[in-house]
Amino acid sequence: MTGKDLLMALSEAKGVSGYESDLVPSLQKAFEPLIDEARVDKLGNLIMLRKGSGQAPRPKVMLAAHMDEIGLMITGYEAGGFLRFSNIGGIDQRVLLAQQVIVHGKRNLIGVIGAKPPHIQEPGEQNRTVKMEDLFIDVGLSDDELRDLVSIGDTVTLAQKPVEMLNQRYTGKAMDDRAGVVVMYLCLEILAKLSHKADVYTVATVQEEVGIRGATVSTYGIVPDIGIALDVGHGDMPGVPESNTMPLGKGSAIAIGPQVHPKLYDRLVEIAKEWDIPHSIEPCTSPRGTDAYAIQITQGGIPTALISLPLRYMHTPVETLEWPDLAAAARLLAMFICAVDADFVEGLQCF
Repeated sequence: MTGKDLLMALSEAKGVSGYESDLVPSLQKAFEPLIDEARVDKLGNLIMLRKGSGQAPRPKVMLAAHMDEIGLMITGYEAGGFLRFSNIGGIDQRVLLAQQVIVHGKRNLIGVIGAKPPHIQEPGEQNRTVKMEDLFIDVGLSDDELRDLVSIGDTVTLAQKPVEMLNQRYTGKAMDDRAGVVVMYLCLEILAKLSHKADVYTVATVQEEVGIRGATVSTYGIVPDIGIALDVGHGDMPGVPESNTMPLGKGSAIAIGPQVHPKLYDRLVEIAKEWDIPHSIEPCTSPRGTDAYAIQITQGGIPTALISLPLRYMHTPVETLEWPDLAAAARLLAMFICAVDADFVEGLQCF
């Protein structure tokens, strides 16, 4: 499987926060030729190890990208065969109206999200965003059929197929952060052709969108010497100040901020310049919002870095990114890992 094939497959797959287990078998199969060991912990994180060639005990580098996606959950029934729902994670309710969805009941059911049409709305309703509590899902079944196939608590994902656009751009749902999972895959492909002393743990984490829980648990179990979170950042787009975004097509962004160890930041920038790897700098004034925060504060503290992939239209069904940015991020990580040895890790113990 190529990296691009993996990106398309992951984008289309289901795996709402807390319900990621269906992703694990296909992910483990894709990564299998590139790793030495794999396990799933009690929370559902997929933890994969590629052993280094150095003398034991070897430095441990952990890469983490979350595989969960935002989505919906069925909360109730309405007469006439309609379903009420709420959100799991920070889905943008403005984009829900008129979306096709998949209700994951006893079998998958295609449905549509509906609301009152403009013809029968009260005065002023057309000028307001439709609230989530006023939306419903119609799957075309009678009340009895619906209750037999769909239960309260069933998850719902957007029925959005990924599409390759022009200029190696890809759009679809759940690019946040399955694109980060693909970067880990690409990184291991590069490392398979090189020599690296450190053990490399690639972790597809769970429940990031509802509180960075998977990264907390997996980091505690691994206790890496270095942790690097891979996530998405806001790509450039009209109407958003340049200072709040990162450009598509110019590589990944190396984050700087309170959650990033300064020596890791300096080394990543140095590696990017040394190997002529395109990149930008992302100032992150708040440590929260990605797996980096959970990694950093685990046990006695883990030296942590954050690599962000430029992504447009975050938390919508049309998240859009550019393939060369993923490739650049993978190359940056691989070259960084190849430079990690015991002396470098020892130097992280003091600023």
